[in-house]
Amino acid sequence: MNAVTQETEITVTGKALKEIKRIMKENKVPDNYSLRVGVKGGGCSRLTYSLGFDAEAKDGDTVISTEEIKLFIDGKSLFYLTGTELDFSDGLNGKGFVFNNPNAAKTCGCSE
Repeated sequence: MNAVTQETEITVTGKALKEIKRIMKENKVPDNYSLRVGVKGGGCSRLTYSLGFDAEAKDGDTVISTEEIKLFIDGKSLFYLTGTELDFSDGLNGKGFVFNNPNAAKTCGCSE
């Protein structure tokens, strides 16, 4: 396997981490799984964010170790996600993960 481990390219807030752990527990995701973060085609700006869980890194992935969780990010997605903060919102405007991405040229209100 050809994965690269880096200090940090994406930050995960405490609120997001708490929600990730809750989802893992609720869905019985094994503790040794990591969070896969990526972008894929679609949405108003032609890209949408994706989150999932994976047992191991794939060829070409960057592995980012935070205090309590590892993130797997494929090379194409890393280009778009560098500097992003993953947060979780449970306020009046909706509930869900929020990607605060300084690289996003434009955004809309659809959360994609």
